[in-house]
Formats: sequence, structure tokens, C-alpha cells
Amino acid sequence: MLYRKPLNKLRKFLRKQGFLRVGVFSAFFLGTVLYSWIALSQQPVTLNLLMTAPDAQPWQQGIVRDFEAKNPDIRINIIEGPNATNLLEDLYTSAFILGDSPYDLINMDVIWTPKFAAAGWLVDLTDRMSPEELAAFSSADIEGSRYEGRLYRIPMRSDVGMLYYRTDLLEQAGLEPPETFADLIQVSQTLQQKDLVNWGYVWQGRQYEGLVAMFIEVLEGFGGFWVNPENLEVGLDRPETVQAIAFLKDTIRQGISPPGVTTYQEEETRRFFQSGQVAFLRNWPYVWPLAQEEGSPLQGRIAIKPMVGSAGRTGGASLGGWGLGISTSTRHPEEAWRAIQYFTSEEAQKNFVLNAGFVPSRRALFTDPEIVAEYPHYPQLLEVVQQAVLRPPIAQYAQTSDILQRYLSAALTNRMSAEQAMQAAANETRRLLNRG
Repeated sequence: MLYRKPLNKLRKFLRKQGFLRVGVFSAFFLGTVLYSWIALSQQPVTLNLLMTAPDAQPWQQGIVRDFEAKNPDIRINIIEGPNATNLLEDLYTSAFILGDSPYDLINMDVIWTPKFAAAGWLVDLTDRMSPEELAAFSSADIEGSRYEGRLYRIPMRSDVGMLYYRTDLLEQAGLEPPETFADLIQVSQTLQQKDLVNWGYVWQGRQYEGLVAMFIEVLEGFGGFWVNPENLEVGLDRPETVQAIAFLKDTIRQGISPPGVTTYQEEETRRFFQSGQVAFLRNWPYVWPLAQEEGSPLQGRIAIKPMVGSAGRTGGASLGGWGLGISTSTRHPEEAWRAIQYFTSEEAQKNFVLNAGFVPSRRALFTDPEIVAEYPHYPQLLEVVQQAVLRPPIAQYAQTSDILQRYLSAALTNRMSAEQAMQAAANETRRLLNRG
């Protein structure tokens, strides 16, 4: 064999030097090889996890540190990606398409799950957890983790759209919080007429994914639907969709929402609301701690509720949130599953909520005494979570969303009528889905 000649030379050298007998050398050589193999086998396994840069710090300083202390044979290598979630999705997609993705754990926005699962990039986790274990999570978060009945993601943190309102203004005017879209308009007008506030209601109207998330809440409140994932039926050209658009346009036409609302994203609406100029805001849970912080004009003056609906109907709360899956290209699926089990456990989520302020996916934590002491609005937040609605869990979600964004923006900015825009959106969506 190739190593025999140099090994014989080494033996002759050692024999000439009187160092060791050949038998002793062989034992020494084999022992060295065995020791090296054992040492290598005991090196910690490293799992790569990509996430947005703002999320990386609370993970590293909290649950990753705790997990590694309890699992010294596993290391979590967090790779900081861009802040924009669509760019993060592009990085994951590019890595998978190029083959042999470097990521072991996949941190997924809820709307990525069907795309990643349909492409075969995720390990099927259906048999990893029992129905009893899954029941501890928000049902909407679990439903958002499935594709075609199989489970590919375990929810780590939830997120839902909700309606914020100014309790102090309603008390001054002797008004109750609105329950319907008509109430929202009427209460807003009353507060404006009393010169208690400049604007009644702000929402996200710019052409981007946030527009879709906002719109499906209103659409749910009017009894409409976008795409039925069971049979791919498209509901955009139904009367309920036109009514939902008419409500949003009415808020602008009647001066309840500012004219520039069709250019706003989450942060523009949050800053506008937090400045004290607006009575009602549609946004996500992250607004609460910012609005309640020391020095905020709204500290102690706000409350939350689910989005209102039309008469006789409840509104919806668009489901967001993040969960963890396992890449099919990982060499360490069992270690990845151990990490997911810990990160999504009640213990880890509780610490994560208390230290980072994120919304849990486990229902029991919304009423946990320690969490409620820190975040007294969480029991109300659970009510919102229980009314969560999913964006369609279909493989072509990204393209379907792009279609709706374009035509919905055209309708809201009067470039097309609502009827024309939604007919075109419905037809284009049907062509996309029929192509499979």
C-alpha cells in the first residue's frame, strides 16, 4: 500500500535510534490514530441558522446561549442576513436552488412554508410531534406550519395584525370602542368633529406585502376570501372584495385617513399614531412596547382589539410570525430537531418573551403571571390571536401576492375602478394557479 514504504523507513529509523520496538511503535501509531478519531468525533456539531440582523442579538444573548449550555455537543452559528424579510427569503431560495444549502435550521416567515415545502427543501416533521403536543400552540400558528396536510415548521413566535385605539380620547368623548366598520367611521368622525384628533384611522396602503396582510383582515370582516387553498377557487371578483375596497377608499374620501395613507408602511403608521395625531391604528404587536415606553405621548393611553367587521360578522387578524424547520440538505437532522424542541419549548419561549418582548406561539404563555406582569395586554392579545386568518398556504403564494398587491394598489389610488381591478386580479390569479 502507499503508506507502507514511509512507514518501513520510519520503523528502521526508530530501531536504529533505539527508540522503540516495532510492536510498540505500531501500538503507538494505532493509538494516535484512534485518539485523533475520538477527538474529532467529540467535536461539537455546528448548525447554521440564517436570520435578520435585528433578531440575531436577542437570539445569541438569550436562547442560543442557554441551549448551548445545556447541549455542549451542539453549537448554533447564527448568520446575520438583511433586515428586509423578502431579501432573507431570496437568500434562502438562492442557496436551495444552487444546491447543498449551508443552512441546517430554517427560520421561516409563515408565508414561506408552502413554497419551501412544495420545493422539497424542508424535512417533514409530521411524525415528530403528537397531536397533544401540537395542541399547546396557537391553532392558527400550527395551521400556518402545514402544507397539504403535512407539518414542516414548528412555530417559534406568533404575530397578528390588530386594531389599536386611544382609550383617553374615547373616554373624553363618552364613546365605546367600535365593533363594525361603520362604527369605526362614525367614531372617527365624532372625535374629529370634537377637535380631539386630526385623523381617525391609519393603515398600511403602500404596494408591498403589508398591504395584503392588512387587506385580508378587512376582506374577512366583509365575509370574502382571496384563494381557497383546498380547491384553488379565487374570490377576488366577488362583491365582498369590492365592498372591502370601498371601505378603505371611504376612509380616505371622508378625511378619516390621510391622503398619503396609500404610501404608508408599518413604521410610517406607527410613528403617526404615536405622535398623538390618530385615534385608530391597524398594525402588529411590536407597536405596543414602543407606544408605552417612557416619554411616549401614548403611554397608558392605548388598548387593542381584533379588527372590526361588518354588521353581524367578526373581523380577522392577519397571521404573521416565525417558525423553525429543518433543511433537507443538513447532515445533522437529529441535532437540528433537538434545537427546535428546545427553542420552541415553553421554558425557552417564556425567557424569549420576557427578554426580547416577542409574542409566543404557545397559548399558555399569554396568561402566564410573570409575562402578564411585564405585558398586561397579553390576555387581550390572545383574543386577537384566536381570530387569526391565514394568507393562502399555496406554493405559488409569492406570485399570487404580487398580483393582488398591484391591482389593489391601482384600485386604492384610483388608477382603476375596484371592479375592474379585482376582475383583472382574479383572472390573472386563475391563470397562474391553473398553470400549477
